[in-house]
Amino acid sequence: MMNTNQKPISEFIEKYFLHFNAAALVDAAKGYEAQLNKGSKMLVSLAGAMSTAEIGRIFAEMIRQDKVHIISCTGANLEEDIMNLVAHSHYKRVPNYRDLTPQDEWALLEKGLNRVTDTCIPEEEAFRRIQQHIVKIWKDTQENGDRFLPHEYMYKLLLSGVLEQYYEIDIKNSWMYAAAEKNLPMVVPGWEDSTMGNIFASYVLKGELQASVVKSGIEYMTFLADWYTENSENGIGFFQIGGGIAGDFPICVVPMLYQDMERTDTPFWSYFCQISDSTTSYGSYSGAVPNEKITWGKLDINTPKFIIESDATIVAPLIFAYLLEM
Repeated sequence: MMNTNQKPISEFIEKYFLHFNAAALVDAAKGYEAQLNKGSKMLVSLAGAMSTAEIGRIFAEMIRQDKVHIISCTGANLEEDIMNLVAHSHYKRVPNYRDLTPQDEWALLEKGLNRVTDTCIPEEEAFRRIQQHIVKIWKDTQENGDRFLPHEYMYKLLLSGVLEQYYEIDIKNSWMYAAAEKNLPMVVPGWEDSTMGNIFASYVLKGELQASVVKSGIEYMTFLADWYTENSENGIGFFQIGGGIAGDFPICVVPMLYQDMERTDTPFWSYFCQISDSTTSYGSYSGAVPNEKITWGKLDINTPKFIIESDATIVAPLIFAYLLEM
């Protein structure tokens, strides 16, 4: 008879991940678990190209099991999960990408294949399939005199059902769809530099849309300030995948509330973990050790702090598997 209580990945990690970055991974996973067990909320930030790396295959389940309570992500991660959903079979993998010449890269461009490391996103099938439908939602919103945040438009797009005709992967592997179903809170700082942000800007330039139809990053910060205040009774943890604006933006809400709003009862983040490959000595904020954040009023002296200096595409799924008891 099969043992239904088996947790092969979790047990493997605990048995063999004993030192250095491996041990930090285990400690961070246990710290995350402890936060959930005491009723704390957890923010997860997604940088880089985690959606194109298909993080949704496991991150969607984290969302469904309420192990994530708010997300901060780049505009690229917001849209690329949906692109993978509607155009997966048209993606091209280039495992020998290090050997490509400039001429090889140009040939990919001419085929409408935009490369992200070893994966090429098909422009026509990915960007354009989404474009015609999201533009209609933007224009309808403008006609109705409404305004929404970038992720709210994507939620509307997914929940409207207009993309179902294009689905090429199991919907359960889309973290954006899982988030949309729960109407999960989200902040998307710097959305303007994404493909959809560029497309939106082009319609503003053509005079077909007003820039104000999409709410701004400042409005994301004020939303986050209210959300943090309302949900911090048992603490809010911060799990940062990669660096950049996806992490830098939301973590600043605490010193903003404490110092600029002078709400001196604002609690610090109750847990902090970053998966990073940045180097501190280069002056990289993303590579800064967690203790530096104490000086900025983001973390407390006693906040559990973890940094795993490794590849997020390897580390994040392992931590999520541990938390999901796989």
